[in-house]
Amino acid sequence: MADSSTQSIIIGASPDRVAAVICDFPSYPEWTDAVREAEVIEEYEDGYASQVRFVLDATVMADEYVLAYAYAEDLSRVEWHLVAPSKMQKAQRGAYDLEANADGSTTVTYTLEVELAVGMLGMFRRKAEKMIMDAALKQLKRRVEASGAAQ
Repeated sequence: MADSSTQSIIIGASPDRVAAVICDFPSYPEWTDAVREAEVIEEYEDGYASQVRFVLDATVMADEYVLAYAYAEDLSRVEWHLVAPSKMQKAQRGAYDLEANADGSTTVTYTLEVELAVGMLGMFRRKAEKMIMDAALKQLKRRVEASGAAQ
């Protein structure tokens, strides 16, 4: 079974602004190093993506997969799961939880659980997981704060 990892970061923007960047899947290749393509293949009636196809090319892993998304009504939580096994993954579950802070910033907590289809020693898997989560949160912070400054 896959282990779950969680990390948090504080982003200098409102939860609405953070959620807008998280939910703008087609722009992921512009700001996420490992994502080569992100294509919304199904939407809910409200226009939010229900399924997104990703092409990933990270140093340690290349993969193509589809994630199904669900959203809290106020977008304080965006969660996903792998629709079907891919070349590299048997399962993936994850979530972004957004919490407003008194100073106008947002604490973003990223939880990720991946079950790989290929064998990898635990210590290497944990190191890769930490690197992926660190990069994802830092790149999200950079994108949100840069786009906020441009407005």
